[in-house]
Amino acid sequence: MQILPFSFAAPGMELAREIKNPERPDGPPMCGKGVVLTEALISRLKQKNIQAITVKGRPVKIEGEKTLEEMLALLDRRFRRVKGDSRMDMLKDLYRKRFTRFMGE
Repeated sequence: MQILPFSFAAPGMELAREIKNPERPDGPPMCGKGVVLTEALISRLKQKNIQAITVKGRPVKIEGEKTLEEMLALLDRRFRRVKGDSRMDMLKDLYRKRFTRFMGE
């Protein structure tokens, strides 16, 4: 899953989260999760001034953004001094699951 500025939207990307109308955030979604973007849909969303989208996978390499493997290696380094502490191991596991969920598709 990757959150992107709308300017990076491209045909073929699949939405990982629904898109709400910024003018009516409590209303029904404009696009549902799983919708694949097309040129026509991107044009309509652009007219509604959508600022960001969440897409499946990691289709865009953003400068400075770390890969899943880099994030997990950094996590291991940060928790190496407390290895064996059951509470810290649980915390590390929570971070690992979250990173994998959002970055590891």
